Amino acid sequence: MRLLIVGTLNGQLGAASQIAMERGAQVTHANDFDTAMTILRSRGADLLMVEIGLGIPTLIPLLRKEHFSIPVVACGIGTDPKIAAAAIRGGAKEYIPLPPDAELIAAVLEAVTEDSQTFIYRDQVMKNVIALADQVAPSEASIMITGDSGTGKEVMARHLHQKSKRAAKQFVSVNCAAIPENLLESELFGHEKGAFTGAIARRIGKFEEADGGTLLLDEISEMDVRMQAKLLRAIQEREIDRVGGTKPVEVNIRIIATSNRNLQSEVKSGNFREDLFFRLNVVTLRVPSLKERPADIKALAQHFATKYAEINSLEKRPITDEALAQLMTHSWPGNVRELENTIHRSVLLATGDTISSAAIMLPDASGNLTGLGGQAIGATSTATASTSGIIADSDAEMPGEQAVLVGRTVAEVERDLIIDTLKHCLGNRTHAANILGISIRTLRNKLNLYQSDGMVVPQPGDSGTPAAL
Repeated sequence: MRLLIVGTLNGQLGAASQIAMERGAQVTHANDFDTAMTILRSRGADLLMVEIGLGIPTLIPLLRKEHFSIPVVACGIGTDPKIAAAAIRGGAKEYIPLPPDAELIAAVLEAVTEDSQTFIYRDQVMKNVIALADQVAPSEASIMITGDSGTGKEVMARHLHQKSKRAAKQFVSVNCAAIPENLLESELFGHEKGAFTGAIARRIGKFEEADGGTLLLDEISEMDVRMQAKLLRAIQEREIDRVGGTKPVEVNIRIIATSNRNLQSEVKSGNFREDLFFRLNVVTLRVPSLKERPADIKALAQHFATKYAEINSLEKRPITDEALAQLMTHSWPGNVRELENTIHRSVLLATGDTISSAAIMLPDASGNLTGLGGQAIGATSTATASTSGIIADSDAEMPGEQAVLVGRTVAEVERDLIIDTLKHCLGNRTHAANILGISIRTLRNKLNLYQSDGMVVPQPGDSGTPAAL
C-alpha cells in the first residue's frame, strides 16, 4: 500500500510514517499540497494522510479537478470531536488524533484501503477455486475472473497478486465502469501537459503506476469498443502512448481482468472484441456465488461480526445458532457484499449478549427493513414487535434484545436504528444508507418524516443537531 503523508506537525507525522512502514506501507512525504500533487502525477498513491491545518477543503477540489480518486485521512493534535467532524465534512474519510497510536493507524489503514482483504472460505467449492488460483498465480499469464456482483472478484485478484512473483511490486486497480469514456484513456495511459483542457501537468496512468506489478481492469466488459482496441495494442506491444505524447513508454505488467457478464456472449453481440477476449482469457477463474458455497456463509458472518464490532468499538458478540441457520438458508442475491452489510447492520442493532435473529434485517423491494423470516420492520403499522413476528409470542420472561424490543412498534425500532446509524456515521447519509442496506432516497424520505414529527436529525459531521435534508 502506497501512503503519501502531507505536512510536518513537528515530527508527529514522522512517527505516524514509521508506524505505517512497520505495517508494510510504502511511505512518501510532501510538505505541501503542490508537492503532493506533483508526486501523485508522477508516482500515484493509494492513501493520503494529511495534516489538518493545511486545509482539507482546499485539497479535495484539487484532487477532483485532476480526477484523483484517493481516500484522504486527516491528522491533527488532540481529540476534539469538532475537529474530527470538520475534517470529515471537508472530505476526509477518517480523522487520526496525534501523537499517533499504532493500533489506530493500523485499523484506519485497513479500513480505508481494504488492502488486507483475504478470502474467508470453508466450502469445498471455494477451496477448489483457490487451489486453481494458487496454481496459476506464479505464472505471467493474463487471468480473467468472472462471477456475479459482490462475490469477491477484486479480492481474488489481490490474492493472485500476493501469490505471484510480482507480490513485492504494486497492485493497481482501475474500475472501467466508474470512469467516463472520455477520461478512461488518460486514466489508463496518462497524459502530457496541455494534451487537453484541464491537463495542467504531465500525469502517469495506471499502466505506468503498475509497472513491474499487477494491473486489475475491473469490470472490463463496460469498456467502450474503441478503447478496447487501444488496450489490446498496449497489452500486445507492452508499451503505451500517453495522451498528447510523442513517444511510446515501455511497461512491464501483468493483467488481471474481471467481469460479471458473459464475455463470450458480449463478443457475439459485438460489444467486446474477440481478439482482446482471447488475449485476456488465458486462464479463467469463476468465483461462485455465495449460495453455491453455503459453508462459507457461516465463516464470513462470524468474521464480519468480529470485524465490525472492532471498527465500531463494540463488544464482540457471537451469532446464535438460530440466526446462523437463517443466514444459511437465504439466497443472498448480493452475495458477500450483501452479507457483509447485513452483519454490519446486525452488529449495530443487537442489544443482548448475542446477535440473534431479531437483529438480522434485510431491505425489501420498498426499502423497508425485513427480518430473514419475512417479518417487516419498516412498515408504519402500530403493531408491537411481539405480535409482528420479530419476536416469538411468549408470556415467559425474555432477556437481552428481545426484552428491549417487546412492547415497541416496528416503526419505533426502525426509527431508532436509522437515527443511531446516522449518528455513528456523523450524519453522513450515504454511509448510513450503505450500512442500513437501503437507498439514499428511502433514507431521506424517512428522515423527512422524522423531522416533520419534530425529531432531531443529525447533520453531516455532527451527531444530533437538526439539519436540512
